[in-house]
Amino acid sequence: IQCGNVLEENAIVNEVTFAQDSGGGSSVVGQFVSSTPGVRSAGLGFSREGREVAFSNGQRHISQLAAALRLAEHHQEAAQRLFMLAVQHNFIQGRKTQHVIAACLYTVCRREKTAHLLIDYSDVLQTNVYMLGSCFLKFTRMLSLTLPIIDPSLYIHRFASKLEFGDKTHLVSMSALRLVQRMKRDWIQTGRRPSGICGAALLIAAR
Repeated sequence: IQCGNVLEENAIVNEVTFAQDSGGGSSVVGQFVSSTPGVRSAGLGFSREGREVAFSNGQRHISQLAAALRLAEHHQEAAQRLFMLAVQHNFIQGRKTQHVIAACLYTVCRREKTAHLLIDYSDVLQTNVYMLGSCFLKFTRMLSLTLPIIDPSLYIHRFASKLEFGDKTHLVSMSALRLVQRMKRDWIQTGRRPSGICGAALLIAAR
């Protein structure tokens, strides 16, 4: 064998080829190789161009939803990073983009402890809140995220401002906050929705 002779060459090409199965259908031949280390895909999944388009659309929808909920710019940036992970893990396949971006933004809100509930996202997107909740839970499980428990105290001022207490808004809010703290000490709020705890505290404080 002379030095320099090429015995075998397996070049990687970006051409898309198709194979026909026994049923007459066509399927793509190949496997997707992610450009991000540590991310694997069992099948072909999205192409690189498809992922870039999906991420671009997600960024636009995140900005629109964040603006509707009056979230800060750093909240949007954090949600965009989470959405990138969702795209890389093929989490957006078979799901509505609006549900995934809502899960990303709500995850950021839970981390930052903002006064936003999942029902707020449901109202803006006109989507069933239970569908959003299911998508959010699956998203956090996929990324193994541990989020802090919702503190009902975060929503007292928000709800009190909408109840037209007038000059007594601050007084009622402070009384309701003390009631919420007492509920915490007595384990009354455990297993109950934050909105219900806030409503009970504000009702007692107003009376």
